Amino acid sequence: MRILHLDENHPLLVKELEKAGFQNTLAYTASKSEIERTLKDYNGLVVRSRFPIDASFLAKGTNLKFIARVGAGVENIDQEAAKELGIELFAAPLGNANAVGEHALGMLLGLMNKLRLAHQSIQAGEWLRETHRGEELEGKTVGIIGYGNMGKSFAKKLLGFDVKEVIYYDIETKPSDDFARQVALEELQAKAEVLSLHTPQTTLTKGMINAAFLAKMQQPFWLINTARGSAVKTRDLVQALKNGTVKGAALDVLEYEKSSFENLFSTEISSDFSYLLAADNVLLSPHVAGWSIESHRKLAQIIVHQIILNYKQL
Repeated sequence: MRILHLDENHPLLVKELEKAGFQNTLAYTASKSEIERTLKDYNGLVVRSRFPIDASFLAKGTNLKFIARVGAGVENIDQEAAKELGIELFAAPLGNANAVGEHALGMLLGLMNKLRLAHQSIQAGEWLRETHRGEELEGKTVGIIGYGNMGKSFAKKLLGFDVKEVIYYDIETKPSDDFARQVALEELQAKAEVLSLHTPQTTLTKGMINAAFLAKMQQPFWLINTARGSAVKTRDLVQALKNGTVKGAALDVLEYEKSSFENLFSTEISSDFSYLLAADNVLLSPHVAGWSIESHRKLAQIIVHQIILNYKQL
């Protein structure tokens, strides 16, 4: 079985597949048009997010059996077209769930305790204790939107912080567990003092944190987004930061990211993003919540296991 790799991943992925008898071709720098010319020669495709896998591209993979996405989501793949062509899709959402949970908590604590600002002030020769007085997580109600692997990982990390309650909203009915309780969106908007997003990118989640949503939040709250940048309308977030509806925002992902996640802008910097860059109550990281040293290896291991389990016999 021949597998084409479009993106570089942990070395063990190719190594273990070769050991299991698969033929691997690495096309990390080949253009989309170059890949399309030879796609018919391959049975499997291993991708991250270098470019969208659309219906036209898939139609050229006449012998494709599967596409493996080394990550949590498959929104960069035309799922309907793949289904019609009989191409199986799978991803590795468990591979970076722990990393995302830890990163979300780390960003929240850093933001609430003004750690970046305190560090910078000391670098500047200042010692401003009152200016950098932080706020505690204890006693607060934490809300989560999206209670899949990532959302549950974040909820688990809150054990031991003596928060008042962890509640979550999800479009699917899921049983409450030892870490959080499922509620209606209205209850979450009424109670949450911290809101963490852990949703996939879908038509329902694009732009869901907008002016209308923010107006329904009844408590000033801290916002964390380690999901997809498209979930938050930046212009509306900026207004909420200015008027105090949002006390601070920890953003690992941004609305302006390209679909590959490897670069930020396809256009020039907007005034809204300029505001985020300068704001004292905003903490940014470059889409690395699920990008830890450990998750890099775990993602590859999961994909190897799925390929060998399902396609070794072909």
